[in-house]
Amino acid sequence: MSVSLLSIDLAKNIFQLYGVDERGHPVLSRRVSRSKLLEVVVALPCCRIVMEACGGAHYWARRFSAMGHHVQIIAPRFVKPFVKSQKNDRNDAEAIVEAASRPTMRYVAVNSVEQQDIQSMHRVRSLLMRDRIAQINQIRGLLAEYGVVIAQTPLKIRTQLPAIIDDECNELTGLTRSMMRDMYERLVLLDKQIARYDELIHHVHRASPASQRLEKIRGVGPMIATAVIAAAGSASEFSNGRQFAAWLGLTPRQHSSGGKDLLFGITKRGNGYLRMLLVHGARSVVQQAVKHTDALSRWILEVQARRGTNIAVVALANKIARTIWVLLARGVEYVSPV
Repeated sequence: MSVSLLSIDLAKNIFQLYGVDERGHPVLSRRVSRSKLLEVVVALPCCRIVMEACGGAHYWARRFSAMGHHVQIIAPRFVKPFVKSQKNDRNDAEAIVEAASRPTMRYVAVNSVEQQDIQSMHRVRSLLMRDRIAQINQIRGLLAEYGVVIAQTPLKIRTQLPAIIDDECNELTGLTRSMMRDMYERLVLLDKQIARYDELIHHVHRASPASQRLEKIRGVGPMIATAVIAAAGSASEFSNGRQFAAWLGLTPRQHSSGGKDLLFGITKRGNGYLRMLLVHGARSVVQQAVKHTDALSRWILEVQARRGTNIAVVALANKIARTIWVLLARGVEYVSPV
């Protein structure tokens, strides 16, 4: 069996394999259980294996690469246009082959175990942050029903809630006070867990020369630097900085036709978490730009006066993303604008 290109439609337990030869003729189509997948793939001669980017794709890519295969991952949105007729596992696997046969197809970089560790830390921390915000909002909402109003800031909740629980003059019942104590204890626990993950991320940052290089960019700290390293690695999958910014969804959305260019807001495609971090970092730089006289600050103030604060923030986030690509792809040090 001369399989030149093999696609694997990933799933939890049953995987669909579809292989073609050098001329594109189908030579393999079978369903394989999870326990038999490695056994089947290792028996094949070294070939090109393509999968959709989904849960477990990076794990399987590392395993197949260790066997000598050339493994690539495609974003699902690039595979969908090639699905023929009804959606099923075999049609999905065939569509992956069709998409991978395009000479201009774009692929997702395979993450290393170290990158997966950093991404996991960021994702767990992000979930804890959402839980803390939800817990604070629930506390404020429940207390409002008893005539107790607290400001929105988390600091006010931490400092005022114990006194509110102990205050006998408000309308809180014994049951409500007990529930508030439970929620306050959970809030304290969430604070400790978030602080622990912050320290873990800072430890990874201090151990990574590439991450420390990125920190020199204004608006980039350990959180953004480590998130970029985890998501993009060396950024070698991108040919230029604009492509990297487009991958983050920081470029304008187009609907152009007949030589007439029509641009809208940013596409918001790609890594939403990393885009959010870059926008927050850019916003902090924009807020401080009025205190500086360097070239970057003058550019920020000019864009802000001409287009408004929000557009200036996104424009700076785009500029930061392009600068990050230069530092990662070319391995150079950051030089601050005069």
